[in-house]
Amino acid sequence: MAAHLYLATGSESTAPEVSSRSIRVVLADDHALVLRSLKLLLDGESDMEVIGEAVDLATVTSVVESEHPDVLVLDLSMSSGSSIEAIGRLREHAPATQIVVLTMHENPGFAQRAFAAGAIGFVAKDLADSELPQAVHAASRGEQFVSPRVAAQLDALRRGITEGALTPREVEVLQLIALGHTSVEVARMLQLSPRTVETHRAHIQSKLGIVSRAELVRYALRRGLLRS
Repeated sequence: MAAHLYLATGSESTAPEVSSRSIRVVLADDHALVLRSLKLLLDGESDMEVIGEAVDLATVTSVVESEHPDVLVLDLSMSSGSSIEAIGRLREHAPATQIVVLTMHENPGFAQRAFAAGAIGFVAKDLADSELPQAVHAASRGEQFVSPRVAAQLDALRRGITEGALTPREVEVLQLIALGHTSVEVARMLQLSPRTVETHRAHIQSKLGIVSRAELVRYALRRGLLRS
């Protein structure tokens, strides 16, 4: 099914299309309080039904394959493994289930990787009360949803890949370095080794003809990679 981009706005109506049945949703987060809050939020929608919950990735796979939900809401930072890898597996084994990622990480690189793996929605956790129902409605229609707070940076990242001949990972590293993070911090955030980060940095500087951090910051600002 083709995906169409759907952006939330503060004034836009969130009324769903008329449907003959509820949107069946599975929730996955390794924090019980978060799960409870998300269930209350979505069960409060007249056309949604939470049919399953999971606190680890193994349970996510089991519930999705047994219940065949319309939409899976998946925390990006599950402690039991890589949610990004899980998205790819789930899209292969349960292609009818659309996946909305819920996360505290607003770096557009995370959104890029989630969408590349097969997710259809990307929602910031602190905006879940207003954006998650919209994202689930959009996902049930096969439409892509990305939090507006991330959308501009995601577009800038994609332009940086195209116009600067950088790989998605290099643009992600560039952004984090420009934000002031050290190579060790970037490595921890992206689950890489510091040596790998330094290699990416060297490639970035070579491709862009940039030497100093100040120049990297100016480049990132011009490309819209840093939130104002």
